[in-house]
Amino acid sequence: MTTTVEGGACNDLPVLEAPHEIAPQDARALSKVFFRELAVREEGTAEYQYVRNTLIEMNMSLVRYAAGRFRARGDEMEDIVQVGIVGLIKAIDRFDLSREVEFATFAVPYIVGEIKRFFRDTTWAVHVPRRLQEARVELAKANEDLGSRLGRAPRVAELAEAMNISEEEVVEAQIAANGYHSTSLDAALGGDEEDADASLADFIGEEDPAIELFEDFHTLAPLVERLDERDRLLLHLRFVEELTQSEIGARLGVSQMHVSRLLARALGRLREGMLAEDAPAAG
Repeated sequence: MTTTVEGGACNDLPVLEAPHEIAPQDARALSKVFFRELAVREEGTAEYQYVRNTLIEMNMSLVRYAAGRFRARGDEMEDIVQVGIVGLIKAIDRFDLSREVEFATFAVPYIVGEIKRFFRDTTWAVHVPRRLQEARVELAKANEDLGSRLGRAPRVAELAEAMNISEEEVVEAQIAANGYHSTSLDAALGGDEEDADASLADFIGEEDPAIELFEDFHTLAPLVERLDERDRLLLHLRFVEELTQSEIGARLGVSQMHVSRLLARALGRLREGMLAEDAPAAG
């Protein structure tokens, strides 16, 4: 099959008219095909660009998933997605198929990291209403002007008169201004010699279980697909329909003990597959 692209052609690649509409499970399998092609195409050619662009579009669901963690900033969602795409592109350019790691597992930290850098570098440390963001700018100007004329730090009442707002609004703007700058979580805390290299990140935060669940899903899905039809049916009845082993046995016409053995065997295979996926690749 030949896919024609501007300035050249990509031979033996699937024709994908709308890569961004491909279901995540299909994108996972197709991505492996396209990563193999990316590794052998010459960078800068039309063929290479087609493969790379298709990988980006196919894996946009990863960007939408990561961006969803920041949905509270709804007014910036378009910017968040655009920044997430930068992280996705970096992940594509650095991904090595030979490491036998699922691309989704590799890419999500890149995407989330890029989004977090965006907020760290370009936005307020905490959410502040726009009127207070604007008041902070006026407050800074008034502080500078009055400080130069008075030769001292201006009082709240003096700032309120200069800015033509109430004293309560001045205080509110001063408090809001504290949210404009933040300390990096990676900054060294200092202190005792044994804690000299410690940072704030070592003492706060926790792992997001949603990320772990997402990674486990992408690892587990192909393992489930390799099971035979009967084992997949047993797993569906037990963990989707949530039937008891007795109920499953009655539906399938087998004993509860037989159902127990079959489930144990299927779960054992999945467990072995998960452990094999988590094992570090040979160097």
